[in-house]
Amino acid sequence: MSKKALKLVEENLTQEEKKENYVINYLKSTLAIEEAIEPYKEQKRELRKEYIENGWLTKDDIWAAVKAYRLYEKGADMDDLNDIFDAIERKFGEKDA
Repeated sequence: MSKKALKLVEENLTQEEKKENYVINYLKSTLAIEEAIEPYKEQKRELRKEYIENGWLTKDDIWAAVKAYRLYEKGADMDDLNDIFDAIERKFGEKDA
């Protein structure tokens, strides 16, 4: 179907039908991507399991390392993060480790 024919078909759709088409196309694309990355997710799970089973790291070590790296990647301001963390502790009390 040519772009011109596609445009004509789209012009005949209501806003709701257009949105529905976008939702369906988005979901199809997302599902295809998720299916394609599933082998990598499994590889990541196996790597995590290996590090835990060998005693190299604990689940908490891995969790903390991943969180810290994600904050680093986002360029998080650690002073702001600490201020917010302190405010949470003041409001809810210290969390038992």
